[in-house]
Amino acid sequence: QVQLVESGGGSVQPGGSLTLSCVASENTESRYCMAWFRETPGKEREGVAWIPLSRVPGGANARYADSAKGRFTFTRDNVKKTLYLQMNSLEPEDTGRYYCAASFWSCGTSVSGYPYWGQGTQVTVSS
Repeated sequence: QVQLVESGGGSVQPGGSLTLSCVASENTESRYCMAWFRETPGKEREGVAWIPLSRVPGGANARYADSAKGRFTFTRDNVKKTLYLQMNSLEPEDTGRYYCAASFWSCGTSVSGYPYWGQGTQVTVSS
């Protein structure tokens, strides 16, 4: 099973940027849908962005939750087996723990569809 390790979290002021990384133990491009989720205070874990399998039509293109559109960019470096979530124009509402997740049978924002998870990395947006 794939193992995932996130990093890159930290504290930033509103309007700032952070780039989260997720290192996978194997190449994910052809086997897994990859996703970023976050757990914010008072809310259930929610999907932020996901990239389908490369062989799926349009699989190279990331999809985003409405809260992330225009601000977050999800990319995959297959050589480094690393996924990135570039987050710009951060808001206090983005504060939470961010998780990288993988699934070979599901893709999207359903938490139950992902069997593999990293330990998460904390993002705090505050002035």
